[in-house]
Amino acid sequence: MRAGFFTLGVLAAALIGGAANATPIPAGGLTVAEISSWLQGRGYASETVPDKDGTQHLRTTYQGVIVGVYMFDCSGDRCGSLQFSSGWTTHGRFQTSQMNRWNREKRWCRGYFDDVNDPWVERDVDLTPGGSYELLADEFQVFRKCVDNFKAMYNL
Repeated sequence: MRAGFFTLGVLAAALIGGAANATPIPAGGLTVAEISSWLQGRGYASETVPDKDGTQHLRTTYQGVIVGVYMFDCSGDRCGSLQFSSGWTTHGRFQTSQMNRWNREKRWCRGYFDDVNDPWVERDVDLTPGGSYELLADEFQVFRKCVDNFKAMYNL
């Protein structure tokens, strides 16, 4: 019985210790500047791009693919969620059945066609409550894997 309590105590301490090592995202989320710094700290170039509605998003690249980082759920400069997004110009060679296949078979990123029938893949990320920079890094890694799979599946 004592061994069981000891093992449970060690497991609880390990879980609490692991959570304490995570770098928390501020309660209100992140700013465009903070996301830009985070990307640059991971070795990615980051460009701030103005949107038509007066907001801003970020642009970076991953293996030659442009990645947009769009901010959502904002209060002031801080945003509680974001979206990674990439698209390809295909001049109409992409078929609806291909996108349906993607959305049926892939779990972590959704695909769609824009108004000129070009394919896009996106991933939404909640930053709050309780997000961490480590979780954000994991979410970006999942998106990059989606980009790799999307490109391979459709020869982009």
